[in-house]
Amino acid sequence: MTATTAEQIEGWRSAIGREDVATQMLDPSALARFALAVGQPAGSVPPLAHWAFFLSEPADDQIGADGHPKRGNFLPPVTLPRRMFAASDIAFEAPLAVGEPARLVSTIADVQHKSGRSGDLVFATVERALEQDGTTRVRERQSYVYREAGAAVAMPEPAGEDSAGERWTPDPVHLFRFSAATFNAHRIHYDRDYAKHVEGYPSLVIHGPFTASKLAELAARDGTLARFSFRAQAPLFEGQPVFLQRGDEQGAYRAERADGAVAMTASAKFH
Repeated sequence: MTATTAEQIEGWRSAIGREDVATQMLDPSALARFALAVGQPAGSVPPLAHWAFFLSEPADDQIGADGHPKRGNFLPPVTLPRRMFAASDIAFEAPLAVGEPARLVSTIADVQHKSGRSGDLVFATVERALEQDGTTRVRERQSYVYREAGAAVAMPEPAGEDSAGERWTPDPVHLFRFSAATFNAHRIHYDRDYAKHVEGYPSLVIHGPFTASKLAELAARDGTLARFSFRAQAPLFEGQPVFLQRGDEQGAYRAERADGAVAMTASAKFH
């Protein structure tokens, strides 16, 4: 384990305020592929439909060994080897106009270093505003976490009885389709040998945003979403069921693993 230096942290924090502006048409075909990937009809608009657009598009020589874009373009060049999508807070301010031009403004809002039981952690926070016709349609505050490689992870031992809620068991094809629909080349989601022998997971890892999409769909059955937030707490693995359920409080949702551990918590507010 290599200690992160104060100089490195200050260098990474110098990215705060960095802005990226992109424009594109909200392609109906991209939306249809995303909807199908999350288990919805091709003509529908899933709750997190904005994730179908403004995808990262690195060239082949700009992809790292893990499948992620190489460090140091928009996000800071954090040297900790593992990077994950940790959390998001999304405000739905107006419906998307699919088939019309849009503008996405992304800004690095914060970079924080913390020390945990597993070693150094660096959190990068990105604020995103998707605009059309001068109106902000979706605001999102995304958090990414960088960490040490760590020890290998064992497959969770199933509990004696299934948890409550809806049983969801995505297979490798589901994971591949979600990776394709979001242009996510991180190898832990489709390359079993890499996931097991390089990153130390017991199986393919279910995408955090895939799980969040399923929880958002569950929440959307309770009303029209005005806000949706989620936080990943533990990894989920292909080959075991996931249980999607409402929490004890109104507007609370969670995804539980086969061993009963809470893998993701979410909250919703409604119009």
